[in-house]
Amino acid sequence: MRIAIASYGQETSSFSPVPTTLETYELYGLFEGEQILDKCREVGAIGGFMQTFDAELAWVPVPIIHGWAGASGPLTAETLHHFAKKIADGLKAAGPLDAMYFALHGAAVADGVHDTEAYLLYIVRQVIGEEVPLVISLDHHANLTQAMVAQVDALVGHRTQPHDQYETGVLAGRLLLGILREQLEPVMAWRKIPLITHQEQFLTAHGPMKAWFDLAREMETRPGVLSTSNFPMQPWLDVPEGGWATAVVTNGDEALAEKLADELADRAWALREEFCRLDSISPQEAVRRAQEAEKGLVILSDTGDSVFGGATGDSTTILAELVRQEVSSLALVPMVDPETVVAAVATGVGGTLTVMVGGKLDPNFGTPLELTAEVVAIGGGRFAVNMLGFESFDLGQAVLLAVGAIRILVTEKRGIGGNHPSVYEHFDIDLA
Repeated sequence: MRIAIASYGQETSSFSPVPTTLETYELYGLFEGEQILDKCREVGAIGGFMQTFDAELAWVPVPIIHGWAGASGPLTAETLHHFAKKIADGLKAAGPLDAMYFALHGAAVADGVHDTEAYLLYIVRQVIGEEVPLVISLDHHANLTQAMVAQVDALVGHRTQPHDQYETGVLAGRLLLGILREQLEPVMAWRKIPLITHQEQFLTAHGPMKAWFDLAREMETRPGVLSTSNFPMQPWLDVPEGGWATAVVTNGDEALAEKLADELADRAWALREEFCRLDSISPQEAVRRAQEAEKGLVILSDTGDSVFGGATGDSTTILAELVRQEVSSLALVPMVDPETVVAAVATGVGGTLTVMVGGKLDPNFGTPLELTAEVVAIGGGRFAVNMLGFESFDLGQAVLLAVGAIRILVTEKRGIGGNHPSVYEHFDIDLA
């Protein structure tokens, strides 16, 4: 049995000035053919899918392309064309196929194309035809659209945040196995919900999101229900069909799928005021509370500048407040600033420089901060980080600067920014 495998992932911030290119994908991992089997067989959604098939039957994986670019601005037209051509050419060269699995994020925009996943799924169908089963998995922050749903036999989304990529691949594998064994006849119903909210209530472990996702999980215990997936779309996407969604897959029972899709959509709408609740505090208050906290690690999260949401990662808002309040405890601040990296490397370890830090990549949401800092260390490159289904991330050259008790980890490239302990351990900083 020959199954084609591909993945294409990027979470677009329509408001980011930083375009997504093939180089962006290469920072995380851009693989073709047999490379996919070597790099992805046990990690991420593709790993979960392949392990499921490996355990169940003799099969031949036909790997096409695997690309993941994290979150950033829209793809360039050339980048989308690269994926479209690789997918079309790869499927044509593959010969007869029994099925295909396509791991997608679901919220990627390119110059001139606001629904890139539907565009690529259309290309897939043009090559493999309508009779070959096609199952996809999606990030639960995807923007599910009619054009996407119309192209596939079944779909499944993440169930948790933090993201359960491997487990989502397992679920997709089980669905496709059931289809190929003629044990399942999937029928889908979905609803678009007129709702977009900030991300402060997005964690699935508590609050309204837990209530909504718990209902979906309970529905999956009912007879005939194969999958229920909620999609609270990430809020940095500005597209015509943007908004939350929910999708239900049943085993041949269209009426049941429609009924449950209505229930899930109605529950999200009923919880809309709770989803919109803000728990954030001002930077001034956050730093004050951090200084007054008992001994231990305190995390100040500037969610508006998260590289995982497509932001540039160079906001100086929290850094400026740490400097203003003259914090005395060790404070670690990640910053994406290629110019400062170059200046610090030229200064050398042990040297002091005065530099304008941050606020350069997206001046609409921040301004550079003038600081005099000591260059504590120089390093960087590809960091060994087991995260998001990848084993490493390339942050480019990186430097560690000191301003009093503040340590600023400045990286050349965005990657995952300073959002993992391994990045700090690279500079001998223990977060324990």
